[in-house]
Amino acid sequence: MAYRTLIFDFDGTIANTMEESRLIFNRIAPDYGIHEITKQQMAELRHFPIHKLIEHLKIPALRVPAFIARGTVMMRSSIPNLPLIDGMREVLESLRPAVDRFGILTSNSVANVELFLDTHGLRDLFDFISSTSKLTGKSKYLNAVRKQYSLTAEEMLYIGDEVRDVKAGQKSGIAVAAVTWGYNSEETLAAQNPDHLFSKPDELLRLISIR
Repeated sequence: MAYRTLIFDFDGTIANTMEESRLIFNRIAPDYGIHEITKQQMAELRHFPIHKLIEHLKIPALRVPAFIARGTVMMRSSIPNLPLIDGMREVLESLRPAVDRFGILTSNSVANVELFLDTHGLRDLFDFISSTSKLTGKSKYLNAVRKQYSLTAEEMLYIGDEVRDVKAGQKSGIAVAAVTWGYNSEETLAAQNPDHLFSKPDELLRLISIR
């Protein structure tokens, strides 16, 4: 495998948090004067990159950090009960021996990710978990990982389910695998020209044969 380090997004990529995120959003929304999101609206919203989604939902820009922080804290109590994306356990366990390092870079909290992985017996697979509360701050963390482990950009792959994940990798010069089972739709992700585009978790196993 050409990639020595695989870095995963968490929400929507490893953990199936979409419905829980919608429920938490709806609990917070009335405090901000924002309309709740129905299940029927979710398919439409998957076409929106995060900044367009914030505009569409009419969340005041200055209140976005507090909104996200509050939602992250609220997720803490439910995260042990949230499921893995179907098939991800087997994929993670198969990919791990093929690379030097496994990591997670997420906008969720390290505490939430640790609790989720411990609950599912997967924490030992990962060498590091990094978190950024900024919606567009992931490129900085990808560069930090590269420097910490003395890697070249070509040796790294970031795997995520959102447009901002693709853009973070591209900004850092790091390859990106976009996965379509999470928050953004296949059409929206493909328009960003990721290096890889996968529609099912087991397709990630193709990375083992990529040179």
